Amino acid sequence: MSDSIQPLLQVNDLVKHFQQNTGFLSGRGTAIKAVDGISFDVFEGETLGLVGESGSGKSTTGRLILRLIEPTSGTCSFDGDDIFALDKRSVRATRTRMQIVFQDPYGSFNPRMTVGRIIGEALDLRGIRGAQQRDDEVIRFLKLVKLPPEVRSRYPHEFSGGQRQRIGIARALAVHPKFIVADEPLSALDVSTQAEIINLFLELQEELNLTLLFISHDLSVVRVLADRVAVMFSGKIVELADTLSLFNAPSHPYTQELLAAVPEPDPSKARIRAAAPVNRPPESLAKIYGSPGCPFASRCPYTMEICRTSMPTLLDCSRSESGARPHLAACHLLDKK
Repeated sequence: MSDSIQPLLQVNDLVKHFQQNTGFLSGRGTAIKAVDGISFDVFEGETLGLVGESGSGKSTTGRLILRLIEPTSGTCSFDGDDIFALDKRSVRATRTRMQIVFQDPYGSFNPRMTVGRIIGEALDLRGIRGAQQRDDEVIRFLKLVKLPPEVRSRYPHEFSGGQRQRIGIARALAVHPKFIVADEPLSALDVSTQAEIINLFLELQEELNLTLLFISHDLSVVRVLADRVAVMFSGKIVELADTLSLFNAPSHPYTQELLAAVPEPDPSKARIRAAAPVNRPPESLAKIYGSPGCPFASRCPYTMEICRTSMPTLLDCSRSESGARPHLAACHLLDKK
């Protein structure tokens, strides 16, 4: 990970609300806070893992950063440019610097195009139009993701899930990006194929000095790949720390719950799960999204009255790691320490 002072990516108070109708012909709706005021930095050459359960806002965050969807409010600066202030032509130009690897690469492929043409489309953004030069570049990127050159004449349906993901990675790399959002790229793959793609990402990061935002619900994967980890719950970042610190000393009850759910093959190292809430009635989605307090309050075994009325801020709870970036967590329990 680079020690550069200025982050490559700076996200500040990012918000995305979706309107949901609540009644037939009523015209009324409620705002679903998919992303609710999050801030973080990504430094050049590092991998930031963004983890959380389904519906926490991880994928929405990635799409906002790439401006595949428009934000409700907030700012995002990439390499000195305000992404949300760019016009359409400038946004297209950023596609040579920012790319995405999708969870389902097959859904992002044109099934009538060969692999050579799929990767070749990305080369258009670099102005490479000569037939021989394009073919040479396609072969180079196929080799980079450990695929033989002859597959460039085949179609997406002829490949396995792992091979399609490699093609998706090759397409993303073809424009020479500085930053890649990897949006759950392993969730549709079997365990052995996941290991192959993890190793590929590690090799590519070392060889190309890639900067990654790696989105996943699998903490065991993030532990291998990420330099730092941001934990999201219900649209908010509840903990942000370097990987070693977060796994060794998680500070937020939600992070502790996630880590306790990770299978441990060694019985001598089995984790003790946090106590479950007792006789606590479930809260409706509308109440959770409209609550001024901590979104995890209805599931937390340590809930206090202040948790239901006031959203905690991210506090530095570092354990004196020399030279490490701050270990931040948003929990009222930290105020008591």
